[in-house]
Amino acid sequence: MISQILPSIRAIVVLTVLTGVLYPLGITAVSQVALSKEANGSLVSKDGKLVGSELLAQKFESPKYFRPRPSAADFGTVASGASNQGFTSAKLRDAVNERRAAIGKNAPSDLLYASGSGLDPHISPEAANYQAAGVAQARGISPDVVNALVAKSIEAPQLGFLGQPRVNVLLLNQALDELK
Repeated sequence: MISQILPSIRAIVVLTVLTGVLYPLGITAVSQVALSKEANGSLVSKDGKLVGSELLAQKFESPKYFRPRPSAADFGTVASGASNQGFTSAKLRDAVNERRAAIGKNAPSDLLYASGSGLDPHISPEAANYQAAGVAQARGISPDVVNALVAKSIEAPQLGFLGQPRVNVLLLNQALDELK
């Protein structure tokens, strides 16, 4: 009986060390060397102060800033997630109609419907262009300047074919703040 237990204990210890210690440490080391910024959360700082992450949407309510997609979780990371309301939901229809009344009846859908996680940091170029004139007016700058900044902020699909072109709202708003 002991001849069967000792090899089992040795196997558990060896596998625990390999898969629970060495593998995670190895992956962490490789990610820190190869993709340090991404491995550390793609953090964005301004004047040495942390302002957010490129990976998480933030609430921007001032008309001087572009707004992200709506969030069912009010942009909270602890309670992130979708509302689980389908297209036949009266509650979803009311929320979209309320947003449409506030934003405009021709607003792109990504300004009306929340993302699956409620934390999507990107909007479509159409949604950014839709907001550009209002942001320019609120800041008292030329719409051409804001439109050029939006065009410069468009990210291509990953690897050239995965997903759609998109605009990171936090980075776009940071670029707006850096305008002189």
